[in-house]
Amino acid sequence: MTSTARTPAGLLDHALSDPVRPLVTFYDDATGERVELSVATFANWVAKTANLLQGDLGAQPGDRLALLLPAHWQTAVWLLAGFSTGVVVAPGADPAGADLVVSGPGADDLDAARACRGERVALALRPLGGRFPQPPPGFVDYAVEVPSQGDRFVPYAPVGPGDPALELPGGEDLTNAQVVDRAHATARSLGLSPGARLLTGLPFDDWQGLAAGLLAPLAVNGSVVLCRNLDQLAPEALVKRQDAERVTHTA
Repeated sequence: MTSTARTPAGLLDHALSDPVRPLVTFYDDATGERVELSVATFANWVAKTANLLQGDLGAQPGDRLALLLPAHWQTAVWLLAGFSTGVVVAPGADPAGADLVVSGPGADDLDAARACRGERVALALRPLGGRFPQPPPGFVDYAVEVPSQGDRFVPYAPVGPGDPALELPGGEDLTNAQVVDRAHATARSLGLSPGARLLTGLPFDDWQGLAAGLLAPLAVNGSVVLCRNLDQLAPEALVKRQDAERVTHTA
């Protein structure tokens, strides 16, 4: 059954009615990494990350969170964690105008992230959620801090459908309810239905990438095969992956 939730966090809560099914399967075709997260495992990462955001990092509802991250399973976690705490998630935003920033390991992203005057978090994006060999100066190492966080998350203030949730590149702002409505609309445009399994190699730098990479499959109780560096995969290998992963749709 498709969820009637009016917030992205509510979509994840609804998905937990079937906790063991796959939700995000991630491939990095530059490293050979493959990670599969069930709904329950993904929700646990979201809860831990939301607790880190709200507790250790002191994020408040309405704070602006700049995400300087590629399409990755940990980026999907941060997206839902931000929605859960009530911060406004802003993929690719200028960190100088953000209250917090989360950066990938690239030198350019880390340099840009240093313009943020608030808390700075760095993700190594290593296989199995590994940490940096040496954390970048001035940054919290996500892989070091997140394991000790609580497995259940309760926001200090309720996060409602009308609260701001997402700032898209270009400046368009969406509330939680608008994110959910657009996720359902994108799912319909892609032909997704309950149980659909969508393969995508789109970056997380616009709505289509964010929707295909998590939000549209989540809205219809589907799942996503999220591929980074997909251009490095030979066409015949892509066909084998689609068959092995039982992909029903592509984006």
